[in-house]
Amino acid sequence: MITKGAAKALAVLRISTGFVFLWAFLDKTFGLGYATPSARAWINGGSPTKGFLSSVETGPLESFFHSIAGHAWADWLFMLGLLGIGVALILGIGMRIAAGAATLMMAMMWLAELPLAQQTNAGEPSGSTNPLVDYHVIYALTAITAALTHAGHTWGLGRWWSSLPIVRKNRWLI
Repeated sequence: MITKGAAKALAVLRISTGFVFLWAFLDKTFGLGYATPSARAWINGGSPTKGFLSSVETGPLESFFHSIAGHAWADWLFMLGLLGIGVALILGIGMRIAAGAATLMMAMMWLAELPLAQQTNAGEPSGSTNPLVDYHVIYALTAITAALTHAGHTWGLGRWWSSLPIVRKNRWLI
């Protein structure tokens, strides 16, 4: 049984993680100047995947990531993923789908950065300070935890969502 305090803490974790995904979507779409300058915004013709994926320099999937960088289908999948995961986590609905999508997205981004293989010329690690567990892993685990603990029921629409006939009939939609 989860205590009321723990449920509230999980709700805060769920909402703040959802906002990370939603913010990434908004910044890449409109070029808010944080990770994406206005000139490279999606609405201004920029590609949300080109810069990141074309700069992958390590790992066995390097050529795969380079080959999909900047393609419209990759941009759309990535952006819809960011938006869908963000909205689902913030609202507390579709948590299983959001957790699965977040885990897949974070695993792909972890593989693209591959902290295990990243080292500078001096042999020092670059990027992540931990070669196994970085923010990609933490975001995926957070989404999974939120789904498994029904964190959407506290300060979210999860309880209402799970009572819908289509969701009761198809439990994977919880």
